[in-house]
Amino acid sequence: MSELNEYNKQVIAEFRANEGKVGGQMENMPVILLTMTGAKSGRTITKPLVYTTDGERIVVIASFAGAPHHPGWYHNLVANPEVTLEIGTERFRARAEVTSGEERQRLFDAQAAQMPIFHDYQKKTSRQIPVVVFNRLD
Repeated sequence: MSELNEYNKQVIAEFRANEGKVGGQMENMPVILLTMTGAKSGRTITKPLVYTTDGERIVVIASFAGAPHHPGWYHNLVANPEVTLEIGTERFRARAEVTSGEERQRLFDAQAAQMPIFHDYQKKTSRQIPVVVFNRLD
């Protein structure tokens, strides 16, 4: 896990130094920084994630690369849905909402159409991968 944490730190630093642009594996992908409160620790945690939009809403898929369990950040959002998002140089507060049913499937399919890797992640796991939307608070 420390390798992933170190990678995330580098992406976050690059994102903030280059007005939201990053290279490497996430180059040419829309990246957002999600800052949230840890469900167990209460600490402030920032994660870089790829995203799409649905109208005014920001959409992220909690794939964890097809792992058998949800990523830690997903559990943090369920426990503490008020977050801060960074897109480019913009920073704003938002509220997370886990989608379900037809809406979840529509949003998953739309993002996977743009980033087919999400179809691969779903095939790797038996769990239904959550789709989270963020609504601006300010």
